[in-house]
Amino acid sequence: MRDYWQLTKPRVVALVVFTAIVGMFLATPGLPPPDALGFGTLGIWLAAASAAAINHVLDRRIDAEMARTRYRPIPTGHVTETAALLFAFALGLASMLILALLVNSLTALLTFASLIGYSVVYTVWLKRATPQNIVIGGAAGAAPPVLGWAAVTNSVDPHALLLFLIIFTWTPPHFWALAIARRDDYAKVGIPMLPVTHGVEFTRLHILLYTILLTLVTLLPYLTGMSGLLYLAGVVVLDAVFLWFALAMKKGQRLGLPMRTFKYSVNYLILLFALLLGDHYLRPML
Repeated sequence: MRDYWQLTKPRVVALVVFTAIVGMFLATPGLPPPDALGFGTLGIWLAAASAAAINHVLDRRIDAEMARTRYRPIPTGHVTETAALLFAFALGLASMLILALLVNSLTALLTFASLIGYSVVYTVWLKRATPQNIVIGGAAGAAPPVLGWAAVTNSVDPHALLLFLIIFTWTPPHFWALAIARRDDYAKVGIPMLPVTHGVEFTRLHILLYTILLTLVTLLPYLTGMSGLLYLAGVVVLDAVFLWFALAMKKGQRLGLPMRTFKYSVNYLILLFALLLGDHYLRPML
């Protein structure tokens, strides 16, 4: 059972579900309806887990050659390709049934589009076709807050799209930092990640440029009235640290800095969404 659990990429899926849940809470001034919160969370989690399992199957050959992924369940033989596909299909089917029957059809449709966008469009085509793979494919990864919002309101609000934009802009500097650290692995299996096709220096520059863009985008919740001063104060600190990492990478070649930047970017997104949530409920009291 542990091997099947690993097929779901639990850490990645946890981040997906967390941002979706925050989207649910931000969609209403009070608390989300318990059924939308419970069934919406379960359905989105199952869809994300299904997409992760499909990704394991489709990437099985390159996973076997890369140091970072060679110990995944399929390359090690602990789970067969057929079993993994059946597992992914069962998760995906359960997700769609829960969302369509117990939440709303809009959330089911958007979640299905995200599942296909990540597990098929990105993994099968974009990942192997262009060094801008993570930029274009980032749309699927940025969808969870919109899915959460739709689960509660049965609509897509401009503020939900703002949450989408934050994650969409965050994705390139987050993933390119990892791509620099794992450049040799990607080169070995022929995946055209930006550090492989355009070099590490070029990638460092683009990490800095995207981090600057991210800093501007993350001010929009305050500027549009979605969030207040509590969020603004916190996000300025988070952005300053992210910019420091991006500048340090641009100026130097310290070993280990790309992975430190990657790890910080994960904590950055968690803390940013926690700030959005805290500000949402504390602002009326301040």
